[in-house]
Amino acid sequence: MSKEINRIKWKCRRGMRELDLLLREFAAKYLEKLDETNLKILDEVLDYDDQSLFDYIFKNISLSNNKHEHFIDKFLKKFSTMGNF
Repeated sequence: MSKEINRIKWKCRRGMRELDLLLREFAAKYLEKLDETNLKILDEVLDYDDQSLFDYIFKNISLSNNKHEHFIDKFLKKFSTMGNF
């Protein structure tokens, strides 16, 4: 599992500063606490381009995927508003 965790941590490194800060801090604090299902969903979410992720997280522009949007709402949006970002 640690190989998978390390791979996902690398995927959290982004070209857009806001996303890079959010995703790397989230990964550092919570990645190892996610179950296998949520790790898989996060991996899928990280396949989106930076602009699409930014638009959904900060502007609520739909990704057209309810599973991914639910994960982002539950984990990333909540994390970004907790004062951690």
